[in-house]
Amino acid sequence: MSRIHLTIDELVLRGLDPAGRHAFVASLTRELETVLSNKEARAAWARPHRTPVLRLNRMSFEPGSAGAGKLAAQVARGIGKGLKP
Repeated sequence: MSRIHLTIDELVLRGLDPAGRHAFVASLTRELETVLSNKEARAAWARPHRTPVLRLNRMSFEPGSAGAGKLAAQVARGIGKGLKP
């Protein structure tokens, strides 16, 4: 069984309501687990590598907890795409 170790040192989010932070973190965690457990993607990451900086494109954002959850899903998918070697 292989392992993936992902460290996010800093995530800059402008315009996120403090009440949406919990929804964002919960959704990001859930979506990253889904994205990173994809068997085809894991095969591409079979050897160790580092991605020192990953900048994602601008993303749409809707206010409130639901919007924070949708934003987190977009971020997780962007991370998954950016980690491919």
